[in-house]
Amino acid sequence: MYIIGLTGPTGSGKTTFAAMLRTRGFYVADGDTAARAVVRPGSPLLARLADAFGADILTPDGALDRALTAKRAFSTPENVRTLNALMHPAIEQVLFDEIARQADCPAAVIDAAALIESGIADRCDLVAVALAPREVRLARIMQRDGLTAEQAETRMRAQPDDAFYTDRADVVLHGFAPYDPEAELQKLLERIPV
Repeated sequence: MYIIGLTGPTGSGKTTFAAMLRTRGFYVADGDTAARAVVRPGSPLLARLADAFGADILTPDGALDRALTAKRAFSTPENVRTLNALMHPAIEQVLFDEIARQADCPAAVIDAAALIESGIADRCDLVAVALAPREVRLARIMQRDGLTAEQAETRMRAQPDDAFYTDRADVVLHGFAPYDPEAELQKLLERIPV
């Protein structure tokens, strides 16, 4: 199966492009959904996260307190690296297991913010990067996640700069006006041989 990796910084428009690809018949494996799956109550990964970020990141019913975990994980570059080292292998396994079950689909998309950092991009046939200006991303993140500007900035600072993405992209998709999403998506579709 042909696999397209779709990534970019938070708030850049990845999810919009993934939804557009889904409507065109592509199977879309979502990195955020996989990330939630690997930390379900009872998951062995939860114990490792609690060891790394404190036992209180687990609620009394054994669920992950995502807000507290994010606050601690995004507080330093070292903590981000620790989080990624724990989460990425488990997420990768879920994503590729999911894609493997789609035998009748000619192509799949992996929508993942950390596609490149996790090494998942190395298993993709093509990497597409969605980009948007910082101020657009900030507004989107605040609205989407109900964060303050400071909280959204903290998340944005935890991610690489645009050059990190463009240097590794086969296709760059501009996820903001005045660019037309359909025209941007067409740049990607022209590169897919299926």
